[in-house]
Amino acid sequence: MRGALNWGWFPWQGGAGKPQGANRRGGNVIVWINGAFGAGKTTTARELIELIPNSTLFDPEVIGGALPHLLPAKRLAEVGDYQDLPIWRRLVIDTAAAMLAELGGTLVVPMTLLRQEYRDEIFGGLAARRIGVRHILLAPAETILRERIGGREVPPDLPDGEMRMRQWSYDHIEPYRAALASWLASDAHLVDTSALTPYATAVRIAEAVGSGTVPVCDIVQTPEPTAETVASGVLLFDEHDRVLLVDPTYKAGWEFPGGVVEPGEAPARAGMREVAEETGIRLADVPRLLVVDWEPPAPPGYGGLRLLFDGGRLDSAAAGRLLLPGPELRDCRFVTEREAADLLPPVRYERLRWALRARERGAALYLEAGVPVG
Repeated sequence: MRGALNWGWFPWQGGAGKPQGANRRGGNVIVWINGAFGAGKTTTARELIELIPNSTLFDPEVIGGALPHLLPAKRLAEVGDYQDLPIWRRLVIDTAAAMLAELGGTLVVPMTLLRQEYRDEIFGGLAARRIGVRHILLAPAETILRERIGGREVPPDLPDGEMRMRQWSYDHIEPYRAALASWLASDAHLVDTSALTPYATAVRIAEAVGSGTVPVCDIVQTPEPTAETVASGVLLFDEHDRVLLVDPTYKAGWEFPGGVVEPGEAPARAGMREVAEETGIRLADVPRLLVVDWEPPAPPGYGGLRLLFDGGRLDSAAAGRLLLPGPELRDCRFVTEREAADLLPPVRYERLRWALRARERGAALYLEAGVPVG
């Protein structure tokens, strides 16, 4: 018999923590249903909200459908998938957070995420709002997946709809297979749906999540700033004088080891703390200041002061002790100045470039938006 499962004994909120400003009806959490196109995410999600008390369906496809009303056609034509648009990823985060603030309870989100950096950006943005995500992957056998794609209904009024929609799904099987082999299988809780109906799949998900079998994703909770911030980065060098860059799990793009200075904390000490937390390397000496860069506000960002310090040269043994992988970093690498130009955003690269010049000259520099002043 269908109906809501008995959740009385389930530790539903175990490990998630209560988000700040959570609705009184209970702590907020997201069940993210991932999988290849055609895996049955949306139909399973519709069944799942009937089983989990106080749950709501949020399909990010509605964000994609709204983008033609928000962006010019020229911008939309620059990407092949709306997931590649930063505005889509941010709107998904903001909409999910707004829905939970309004409704409380559980948000069930059926959406394919095959790029790890997009998963990290979205889940990290939700974690910054103290919203835990339980990640589920629907993983039918590929033969079953192809059969389901072939049998999908398509809108009759869409020109060449059947061919285009099915081909789109077929084209994404290979990226799905690559994601499954590299990161997806270890990140999400797998449910083999080859022999399951959507309802049976939903029952299995509800039981796994409710019993605590599916934990909240281990991702750093970095609250978004509400005003200008001071951030400290530390440049670490290897024996060939290449600089260390890190790829954080909680935001997109490469960075220097470091982070936001906490209230009452000395900036250099903040950099040392962040280096230890992110890489496991504990600096014995307070690093020397290289640049102070004022970053102007660029909505939705608030800007602020960005400091870079010289953490010195690591020997091969210290470099080999970097803590990877971990909850904060997806990857790290030592790079030359030229290689850094291909990884860092332009302003961040300019900050690095002038920090390297300051290191050579032995004198700190003051920058505004990456440009020396004075």
